[in-house]
Parts: sequence; structure tokens; C-alpha cells
Amino acid sequence: MMPCMRERSRKNPDDGIRVYNRVRVLRQERGISRRELAEILGINHRTLGYIERQDYEPSLSLAWRISDFFGLPLEAVFSREPLRPLSEQLYGGRGDRGEEGGTPG
Repeated sequence: MMPCMRERSRKNPDDGIRVYNRVRVLRQERGISRRELAEILGINHRTLGYIERQDYEPSLSLAWRISDFFGLPLEAVFSREPLRPLSEQLYGGRGDRGEEGGTPG
């Protein structure tokens, strides 16, 4: 089944700009099923699956609703550049929390 008719035009536009997202990771961290989140957002669960796989770009309105649901700014959920794991962004890509493997002081 395809995404709803209203949003069909958003499927992988060929304009050279790709939108990346963290929707799946954020949803899983909160222990919410795809069906539950789709129902909350008012969309089909398959559409949400397309968004999570980055096969489909949400409308700006839907992107705002998703970001609002997670309580995060739009740019923390969606990006024009591939998103690095949050742990890498927080800890500088080392996988630890400090220069010597300890927690920062």
C-alpha cells in the first residue's frame, strides 16, 4: 500500500536534496510501536515505515508533528546531511566520555 494520496509527491523527489531522520531510533527508545506512533500522528503505519527507512520524505507539517511528539527541535530529528549517532555527537566519536576513558569532570 502506498502513502496517502495527499503526500505521494513527497516520495524521494529527484531534486538532489535528501532528507535524513532519526525517527526509528527515537520511537524505539521510547518503546512505542510503529502503529502506535502512526495513530498518534494521524498517518498510516506504512507511511511511517517509509519515513523511517528514508524512502519517503514527510511534508513539513508532518515533520513538525513528529518533532513535537518527541519534544525535539526539527533539526534534531531531520537533516539534509546523514545523521551521526547521538552518542557520537555527545562524546566526540570516541565511544567513551573523556580523554582518558572516564567521565568528564
